[in-house]
Amino acid sequence: MKINIYYGGRGLIDDPTLFVINKMQAVLEELHVTVERYDLHELKNTITTLPQTLKSADGVILATTVEWYGIGGYMQSFLDACWLYADKEKLSKIYMCPIVMATTYGEREGKLNLSNAWEILGGLPCSGICGYIEDVELLENEDYIRLIEKKAENMYRTISQKFPSLPASNQAVKQKVNMTKNSDLTPQETEQLSKYAADDAYVQQQKEDISELASMFRNMMGVTDKEDSEKFIADFEKAFHPEDSTDVTYLFQIEGHKLPLYITVESGEVKCVYKEAPKADVEISISDEKLTAITKGNMTFQRAFMAGDMRMKGDFKALRLLDTLFVFA
Repeated sequence: MKINIYYGGRGLIDDPTLFVINKMQAVLEELHVTVERYDLHELKNTITTLPQTLKSADGVILATTVEWYGIGGYMQSFLDACWLYADKEKLSKIYMCPIVMATTYGEREGKLNLSNAWEILGGLPCSGICGYIEDVELLENEDYIRLIEKKAENMYRTISQKFPSLPASNQAVKQKVNMTKNSDLTPQETEQLSKYAADDAYVQQQKEDISELASMFRNMMGVTDKEDSEKFIADFEKAFHPEDSTDVTYLFQIEGHKLPLYITVESGEVKCVYKEAPKADVEISISDEKLTAITKGNMTFQRAFMAGDMRMKGDFKALRLLDTLFVFA
């Protein structure tokens, strides 16, 4: 079982929500649940990509703090991204436990908003927690701690036994409101492209034109196809740091290159080759310039992704392994 925690507060030391989710995470891990946490205030530039992380989750905890009014912008942005980009079929099987702590009025409304939003998205509800906490030290009370631990156990029981829930009227919104159509474009591309560029035929024609121009300029500069087909391979092979029991594949679509760079990590060995590959765990789109900066040690893959210089599709965990598997000096 896997449960993701999405924290929408600001990460303040005295945030009571942090106390609650830390206690719940500890209980879930004691029950041998895999828990992965995403602090939205640290991932604010990539919130639109986070719905991809829902694909491997059996349950989620949406936790936020009401500091003056409502659930806050980070959590709202995440829910917006789920409406636009999440796999609705997968989301319909995910249970959600809302946690809302308030230092001012509005914790019950915040909890209700999270529950309603998740049900409108098509997800399954779990019993949550809300409370008004003036000082985080108040939560050290044994009765409160027991209550929090009990909620974590109930969530585990609900997911493991797949408790059903009665239909709710707000779920009918999905049938009344036009759902966002799926797109092959990444969230970043969807936001950046105009209505003309969003046309698949137009985008494909632009890519072909760019590839043709890049090929023409390489020929003018005396860059041969052989040189192009060997670029970056030696860099990746030299920087490879094997890890036990790590098998993963990467496909780099590099602007200006005719073929993608296909990298296979298997049994502590790495193989790099330029070829067309039908599928990889992670597909990455990046410019030649940015990849050169990474291989020279001037930038990391994580930093390039956070800055929007690199786009990806696939396994989010495998993406995070890149900087561990390939350490460029």
